[in-house]
Amino acid sequence: MTFQQLLDGAEVLSQSGDATVAGLDYDSRRIKAGDAFVAIRGEISDGNQYIDAAIARGAVAVVTDSCSEKARAGVAWAQVRHARRALACLTVNLYKRPAEKLAVSGVTGTNGKSTTAFLLESILHSAGKRTSLVGTIEYHVAGRILPAPHTTPESLELNRLLSEALRHGVTEAVVEVSSHALAQLRVFAIRFDVAVFTNLTRDHLDYHKSMEEYFAAKETLFLGCGAAPPRVAVLNEDDESGQKLVKVSQSRGSQVLTYGWSRGDFRAEKIGITLGGTGFDLVTPEETIPVWSPLIGKVNLYNILAAAAAAYARGSKGKAIAQGIANLNRVPGRFERVDCGQPFTVVVDYAHTDDALCNLTAVAREFVSQAGLAGRVITLFGCGGDRDRAKRPLMGQAAGNGSDFVVLTSDNPRGEDPRTIINDSLAGLERTGTEYTVEPDRKAAIAIAVGEAKAGDIVLIAGKGHEKIQICRAGPVPFDDVQVAREVLARAGYDCATAASGRHRS
Repeated sequence: MTFQQLLDGAEVLSQSGDATVAGLDYDSRRIKAGDAFVAIRGEISDGNQYIDAAIARGAVAVVTDSCSEKARAGVAWAQVRHARRALACLTVNLYKRPAEKLAVSGVTGTNGKSTTAFLLESILHSAGKRTSLVGTIEYHVAGRILPAPHTTPESLELNRLLSEALRHGVTEAVVEVSSHALAQLRVFAIRFDVAVFTNLTRDHLDYHKSMEEYFAAKETLFLGCGAAPPRVAVLNEDDESGQKLVKVSQSRGSQVLTYGWSRGDFRAEKIGITLGGTGFDLVTPEETIPVWSPLIGKVNLYNILAAAAAAYARGSKGKAIAQGIANLNRVPGRFERVDCGQPFTVVVDYAHTDDALCNLTAVAREFVSQAGLAGRVITLFGCGGDRDRAKRPLMGQAAGNGSDFVVLTSDNPRGEDPRTIINDSLAGLERTGTEYTVEPDRKAAIAIAVGEAKAGDIVLIAGKGHEKIQICRAGPVPFDDVQVAREVLARAGYDCATAASGRHRS
C-alpha cells in the first residue's frame, strides 16, 4: 500500500513524498523497516520526540499533528489535523475496513459492560453466529483467548483484532467500549451496528473531571465516532443517563430499544432468584420467553436484559436468547465463587465504585437470605491510587452500609501511600458505624476476611476481580484474588482440589 492510499480519509494539512508502506505503528520501539510512524501526543509522553528514533528503525513515512516538526529528508511526511483521528483512519485503510464487513456491537457504561458483553456473545453463539469479543477481561478471537491489556485497545490493535477475526470467518464482534477509548478516539471510524448503554455512575473523574464530561464521552458512541450512528441503540430506561440517550439516539435516526426492571421494550416478570441462579419471564416486543440464568442478583438481571435486547437487534430469536443466557455459567472475576468445601461463601468481584459496591453487597445480602440463614456480609475492599480521591469516602460508605463487617485494604495503590488512600476511605466507612478493621497488605487482609467468616456467611473480595497483578509504587507484582483466597482456605484445612474436581465432574 502506498503512503497516499494509507492517508485516504485522513485530515491532511500538508504532505510531501510517497512510499510503499508495509505497516504502521505509534510506538517507535515497534517500528520495522518499511513502516509508517504516527506521532501521537499522549498523557505521559509526546510521540513527536521519537520521530528520529522511528526513522532510525526503518520508518519510511511519518504522520504528525505538530506544526513545529519539519519533514525529514528521504522520508514521506504528512501533517494532519489530529493524530489520533489520523491513526484510526490509517489503520482502517491498512486492514481494509474490517468493521464494515462485520456486525459490530458496542457495550458502554460504568458497570456491567463485561457481563453484558459475555452474555451477548453467548447468545449470538447459540444463534449459530461466529463471534469475537474484545473487552476488559480478555479478548476472544477465532476460538483463542488472548490477554486484554486494555478494555478497548488503540485503533491499531482493535482493527488488527477485527481483521484477524474476519479472516477466520467471524461474522459478529462484541466490543466493550470504555469512556477513555471514546475520549481518545480509539474507535474512531468504526461503525457500530448496535450500541448498548448499561448505566452511568461516578467513576474515572480523575480523567474526565466531571460527570458531564464523563457522560459526553459515553454519548459519543451513540452520536457516531467518525462514522454513522448505530443502527440500533439499546438503552437502560431505569437510568437517568439512559433516558437522555433515548432522545439523543432518536434525533440521530437510530432505532431505539429500551430495557428496564419493569418497563421498557425488554423487561422481566415473575422473577425468582435462588442460590442456583435467576429465573424470570423475559418480555420482548414479539413474545415472552421463560429464561433461567446461573447468574444471580438484580444487577445481573439488568445485564441479561441488555444482552437480550442487543441480540434481538442482531436478529436472534427467543430460543437462542434463552439458550445463550443459560449457557453462560460464569464471568471471570464477576461474582466468582471460590469453593473449597467451606461452610461459608467466598466471592471475588470487580466492584470498584461506590455504586458497584452497593450492588454487590445487595446481591450478597439477597444470597444469604435465600439460603435461609442469618448469614453476615463480610466485605473486603480498597481504592485505587492516583485516581479520583473524591470517590474514596463514597466507597467506604457503600461498603459499610451494605456489610456487617468490613476489611479495608489496598487495591492498586500505584504511586500513592496505601495509608493515605485508606484514610480517605475511612471518612465514609466510619460514618456508617459498621465494624471494620484495616490491613494495608491485601494478602493478609484476605486472610482476615476469610478467617472472620462462619457458617452461612458470605465474604466479598471486591475491587480486582479478574486482574492478575497489584500495581504498587515499585511496579506491578503478581496478585490474583482467587488464587490467594484458595491458598487461605487451604491453609485453614479446606480441600480445594477435591472441591474443584467435584465441580468438574458435575
